[in-house]
Amino acid sequence: MKISSTAFVRDAKIPAKYTCEGADISPDLAWEGIPEKTKTLALIMDDPDAPAGTWVHWVVYNIPATVHAFPAHVPVSERLDNGALQGRNSFRKIGYGGPCPPPEHGPHRYFFLLYALDIPLDLKAGASKEDLKAAMSGHILEQAELMGRFER
Repeated sequence: MKISSTAFVRDAKIPAKYTCEGADISPDLAWEGIPEKTKTLALIMDDPDAPAGTWVHWVVYNIPATVHAFPAHVPVSERLDNGALQGRNSFRKIGYGGPCPPPEHGPHRYFFLLYALDIPLDLKAGASKEDLKAAMSGHILEQAELMGRFER
């Protein structure tokens, strides 16, 4: 399984447009090689380099297995048109919250982690990363990651 974006390549700088220094919109994402038995997908974007511990930027789950991409600027809403649900990020908001590291902290790594799951998850909109990880436990068929960097 593979996840990619036309906005940036693996290990490269995430353009400011997708951060708090720009429009703060989500980048486009596409994935391929989804395992045959996949029922739903889940996506977590987080920053393990945050000073207070891992900072969660985006949580999306119950993405139908028939969906193979997100366009840029995914709406900030609990339920997406494709039926996926969005959770709460560390900004305490639903949906995407872009990279915004402290200016003096140097570059941070941002991981977009995609999970293929063998079940739909019994979670309401607004779930946390921890809720999602617990619900996915034992149901991950495969995972893929895309990492980008950003500093202010």
